[in-house]
Amino acid sequence: MAEIKVPELAESITEGTIAQWLKQPGEQVEKGEFIVELETDKVNVEVISDEAGVIKELKAEEGDTVEVGQVIAVVEAGEGGSAVESVPAKEEKAEDKATEAPKEAQPSDDASDISSDQTKDRTIASPSARKLAREKGISLSEVPTIDPMGRVRKQDVESYSTKPASPKQESKAGVKNEQTAPKTADTKPVVREKMTRRRQTIANRLVEVQQTAAMLTTFNEIDMSHVMDLRKRKKDKFFETHNVRLGFMSFFTKAVVAGLKKYPYINAEIDGNEVVLKQFYDIGVAVSTDDGLVVPIVRDCDRKNFAEIEGEIVELATKAKNKKLQLSDLQGGSFTITNGGVFGSLLSTPILNGPQVGILGMHTIQLRPVAIDAERMENRPMMYVALSYDHRIIDGKQAVSFLAMVKSLLENPEDLLLEG
Repeated sequence: MAEIKVPELAESITEGTIAQWLKQPGEQVEKGEFIVELETDKVNVEVISDEAGVIKELKAEEGDTVEVGQVIAVVEAGEGGSAVESVPAKEEKAEDKATEAPKEAQPSDDASDISSDQTKDRTIASPSARKLAREKGISLSEVPTIDPMGRVRKQDVESYSTKPASPKQESKAGVKNEQTAPKTADTKPVVREKMTRRRQTIANRLVEVQQTAAMLTTFNEIDMSHVMDLRKRKKDKFFETHNVRLGFMSFFTKAVVAGLKKYPYINAEIDGNEVVLKQFYDIGVAVSTDDGLVVPIVRDCDRKNFAEIEGEIVELATKAKNKKLQLSDLQGGSFTITNGGVFGSLLSTPILNGPQVGILGMHTIQLRPVAIDAERMENRPMMYVALSYDHRIIDGKQAVSFLAMVKSLLENPEDLLLEG
């Protein structure tokens, strides 16, 4: 008999939520096989079984909050029989002791019904597919898949959910909606959704930053002509040499590092009545996912070249979207860059990623008329940038000067080579 406990997650994380059980009571499990997916404040973690055997009991349900060290399941060692097989056997033994029941009265029909139900529940599916199916109220056994191994993927669930519902399904859905969609006083229908643990954490941290930091934002705009021209001329050769595309993020990251070196209080944090000046440049890059915003960290950006920065950003973004980020990918960080421009944002005031005291917001590039001199105007690709900072330790002069330096370096990208 082996107990499955919530493992140590990270120094700052003491609990998680059962996102989904990958195994059910009575199912066989191999040593090292994933049996449950936990949702923590930062990432989803799949917990393995340290022993081969049969799942005997689940001690927590999906949606329950569990703490580190808490027993959440029990595995009976050895191959054993499934719960489906053992239940009728016990019932049969009990009946034999009570009365001499004829063989025809054995509960074989019940056992086959139970077995059939559990078979349906054992559909092979990816964690993201299971989560989406649960959110949409879809039975995975009804979802067709083209996977040769029969594994249901997230896109299979998405495709299935867009198909017109049968009259029977519509009837069931109607009953469910009547039960779960409460109405306001004026009889307007509403739907209530429980916030995910990650969304709750994001909400709490944003409110905490707003309440504890003296946050202020300063703005500037950057003429992206020279960066775009340099990128256009070098991107093919860059890709051939480094097998990664040359984007804008490496330019901004290098410019930010140069600015942080000159204005070190923007690369700091407050600890009680002390200011901690960081002598490293681990830059967080905000990535939007289906579950909310995450900020994986590109380490030691002052020591990396453009290709290394671009490659690591792509790798971290891919891991974030595939829910493969590790806690180590998210911990630490000295400054954050967020790019609302990819969604079309023209201007915004980014909120600090505490305990950091500075965050740079990039925005969409837009052709705007720019005065070249007193007599000439030209349309130039312009980007508004915003620096939000904690006014408790950063003065306006430092913030404005930092942003002006970032602007100057990006408008003269050759200077970044000297700074790097």
